[in-house]
Amino acid sequence: MQVEMRSAAPAKGMLWTGRILSVLAVLFMLFDGVGHLLKPAPVVEAFAQLEFPLRLSICLGIIQLICVVLYIVPRTAVLGVVLLTGYLGGAVAIHMRVGNPVFECIFPIIIGILFWAGLLLRDMQLRELFPVRR
Repeated sequence: MQVEMRSAAPAKGMLWTGRILSVLAVLFMLFDGVGHLLKPAPVVEAFAQLEFPLRLSICLGIIQLICVVLYIVPRTAVLGVVLLTGYLGGAVAIHMRVGNPVFECIFPIIIGILFWAGLLLRDMQLRELFPVRR
């Protein structure tokens, strides 16, 4: 017996809200990832403040950009958002370890929420998997 998954397309408002949230999160992460590759002065200062070796900047930038590309591609978006969640969780841990202010600690969480909200608003099947109940 075959199970058929039927899901209507998301409403236009939800779809566009999801796209906008996704674009905002993607643009931020692309900017940050490219910054890791180019290593401008603010990145060098941030790595020093976080007590993180600068030699890891390029590797972290590549990982970050791969996760973003996976998120952008519709077939791999769920894998991308899961990997980005892990990446951003590591950022939270690093900021907390050095005792940064609360906003710097929760900013990666805010970006993660943008990624998840954007995808949930765009993908009906994912919303069925993670339903929000009223």
